[in-house]
Amino acid sequence: MAENDFWNNQEKAKAVIEEVTSYKRAIEPYLSFEKRVEELKAFEELLTLGDDEATHKEFLQLLGELETKITSLEIASMLSGPHDKCNAIVSVHAGAGGTESCDWAELLLRMYTRWAERRGWSVELDEIQPGDEAGISRATFKIIGENAYGYVKSERGVHRLVRISPFDSNARRHTSFAAVDVVAEIEDIAVEIKPDDIKVDTYRSGGKGGQHVNKTESAVRITHLPTGIIAACQNERSQHQNRAAAMKILMSRLYEKMQDDKRSAAEKFYGAKGEIGWGSQIRSYVFQPYQMVKDLRTGVETGNVAAVMDGDIDAFVEGWLRAGQPRERMKNLKEDSE
Repeated sequence: MAENDFWNNQEKAKAVIEEVTSYKRAIEPYLSFEKRVEELKAFEELLTLGDDEATHKEFLQLLGELETKITSLEIASMLSGPHDKCNAIVSVHAGAGGTESCDWAELLLRMYTRWAERRGWSVELDEIQPGDEAGISRATFKIIGENAYGYVKSERGVHRLVRISPFDSNARRHTSFAAVDVVAEIEDIAVEIKPDDIKVDTYRSGGKGGQHVNKTESAVRITHLPTGIIAACQNERSQHQNRAAAMKILMSRLYEKMQDDKRSAAEKFYGAKGEIGWGSQIRSYVFQPYQMVKDLRTGVETGNVAAVMDGDIDAFVEGWLRAGQPRERMKNLKEDSE
């Protein structure tokens, strides 16, 4: 950056600045933590000279802050995947359960939106398909933020809801399902797509769009015929922009499938979700007769259902990341030995 001709190439300069910024975001929290540790040591030395109540109180307060901080640093250090720093493209699909599952899919969309907002990330809705009576049958949205994919990838799988259905006049308890899929938004993907392998459909955008959005067939759906993978976008104003966005989503999904094909059967996500119904769920959300949310992969659970549905899912995400570390370390050791 100190070179005289640094700004001659604007695109290259921008890429270098983004790289530097990324390094700073990774390093500065550790430097700040080390500085606070030195302050803690200073308080400890003061306490050895005399048990001053005010100093003791400040010591305990700083210790509590550092305990919280070291947890977040530990979780951040687990995001070592090649695309963990990328934005995340998330899809929610209603499964078994009819109208109830469509409502459940919409609740999950709201939960992830609130969670992203809590973390200071932004959410862009690419495509949404309303349910026949209520809720949504599917939605695709983008979570934009530092390490978004590294965190959100833990949510891939089938989510199960148990509650007394508001759509049942007899107030019976219903079980419904929705599937969540997550892929990384990768800028430069080495995926070749032949023109003959895709089918492009256009249709009118739904929802509360402007007059132009609802009166023209600006929404685009692209189907990759060999794999059956579908990508759609209706958020942009023009068909050309929606097609470009849908193609980008399609390439990300194809790349993710290519990576999953290389993994062992136990580690597959894309093709291992199976049927969106019984026996394939990763997490259960029970509203009645008792209240509990439990992740079946890690055992992490909570009775505060309202907080979870309002976006407080960090415990489940962190639990999954912690559980995956031994497997990743063994995988890295195996690769090193080979």
